[in-house]
Amino acid sequence: MAQTIWVDADACPVVIKEILFKAAQRTKVPLILVANHFMRVPALANIQFRQVESGFDIADNWIVQHCQPDDLVITADIPLASEVIDKKALALNPRGELYTTSNIKQRLNMRDFMETMRSSGIQTGGPDAFSQKDRQAFANQLDRWLVKAVVK
Repeated sequence: MAQTIWVDADACPVVIKEILFKAAQRTKVPLILVANHFMRVPALANIQFRQVESGFDIADNWIVQHCQPDDLVITADIPLASEVIDKKALALNPRGELYTTSNIKQRLNMRDFMETMRSSGIQTGGPDAFSQKDRQAFANQLDRWLVKAVVK
């Protein structure tokens, strides 16, 4: 099977899905969106939607089970990113940050620290609003991966 783009689609911003749909249409790279609720995807042979049962980490576990080395997984979920990196796949968040073996442990530690802070009642705030800069950073990272994937 050709290198595939997997999307943790439940929380993926619509604008990122639109970028992915256009890229998949242009390059014919397989694109698989995984979510626990139905969503429409373009009717193209290389774009698929997999609806999984509702439940904690069901979609994440499905992606981990099916992704292959050098595939690209789109997710903001840091534990999922860590698991796919362990499988030698790549993980990219919707803001354009590429998770790597050198930065994922630090991201996991920060996530766990922030979770501990929130559970103790400290208000930590949420992420900044999704910006044009985030969208452009994502598109640039996606294009870098596509160039390598399509050439292979």
